[in-house]
Amino acid sequence: MATIRVNGVAVEYRQDGEGSDLLLLHSLLTEMSVFDRVVPLLARKHCVTRVNLPGFGASAPVALNTVAEYADHAARALDALSLPPSVDVFGNGFGAFVALELAIRHGARVGRLMVADTAPGFPEAAKAPFRRMAEKVCASGLDAVLDTAIGRMFPAVFQVAHPEVVMARKAALAPADAACFARACLALAALDLRPRLANIGNPTLVMCGALDQTTPPALAREVASAIPGAVYSDIEGSGHCPMLEQPEALVSKMESFISESRVRHA
Repeated sequence: MATIRVNGVAVEYRQDGEGSDLLLLHSLLTEMSVFDRVVPLLARKHCVTRVNLPGFGASAPVALNTVAEYADHAARALDALSLPPSVDVFGNGFGAFVALELAIRHGARVGRLMVADTAPGFPEAAKAPFRRMAEKVCASGLDAVLDTAIGRMFPAVFQVAHPEVVMARKAALAPADAACFARACLALAALDLRPRLANIGNPTLVMCGALDQTTPPALAREVASAIPGAVYSDIEGSGHCPMLEQPEALVSKMESFISESRVRHA
């Protein structure tokens, strides 16, 4: 692990492997160690860079209030890390929303776009849990929401079969900055990408865990339908976190898309 300064604040990152550049962006309920199972597979062909978003790991807290501001922060991190304009981007959950905004706002700064478990925005009924989480975290800290939040991330059958993974995720998330977490929750509640998804010109792969209850496949398909030329694929047997639940399937879909888009755009 290392840190780099972005606009005067620390951003934690790690780089593994050699080859074409690939940036990984984690979800709201994880930090960059969530990619530990997929990085060895991806690093066979790519120089994989993963960063911790503000307030996670050793990345300093930053008062970002919208997903667009997170995307601008990510773009500055790309520059600070000297990653080329051809860098491909993968995001999961909150990281997927950031990746979508990154392509909307800084599309010429990145190459292919791959997102998993995302949505164009949340229905009103789904916004309320984000607002409640923000209130609880501001009042009582992250411990107040960890059980509920992590519980929604994994299907019940996975939680029963892999209690050690659930515990590890809670332990990894617990030190995150509560104020940053709360602001991110409110940013998700306010987000509506529908008017702008059609502006994405990057080759795009949209995926979703077939068992995802947080961002169900129907919402992810809306994202794919709105982006010109986007490809959609379910990840069978996975909930909201395919990096932990179906890592080999996730990497296979990513590598196939990268290879096929290279041929298509050659």
